[in-house]
Amino acid sequence: MNGTNEYTVYLALGSNLGDKQKNIEEALDRIEERIGSIISLSAFYLTAPVGFQSENIFVNCACEVATDINIYRLFEITQDIEKEIGRSRKSKNGQYTDRTIDIDLILAGDCVIDTPDLTIPHPHFHTRSFVLDPLYEIAPDLVHPLLGKSIRELREKVPR
Repeated sequence: MNGTNEYTVYLALGSNLGDKQKNIEEALDRIEERIGSIISLSAFYLTAPVGFQSENIFVNCACEVATDINIYRLFEITQDIEKEIGRSRKSKNGQYTDRTIDIDLILAGDCVIDTPDLTIPHPHFHTRSFVLDPLYEIAPDLVHPLLGKSIRELREKVPR
């Protein structure tokens, strides 16, 4: 992921504040402008908040993006896009809150990274139906590089 070769990243997007669909569409436009071509995009899913109480339901989706941007720079760009669309603070220590936009870097080719700022594959995505359902729609046979299981297999194991 050094910026010279094109590779594929999978992003999960969610919003539960404001015009949720518009927030996601704006994020997708900025992803296409700054990160790369969106190869595939799931439908938008309505989901209940996970990990915190809120009356605001989420709109979630997943997308596959072809890029040649360095993975660390790509992560910075997703964080910048969140701020621009109105996300004022990130979840800390497992304390989740309502958000205008959330862009999670789920997978990046067969890349495995574990640093204080960036973990790929995303450490929780394989337990979350709100990520697995849209990801299954666009990449059911994609394999988790650490677990060795496809999105299809992971999705079958998640409680509904």
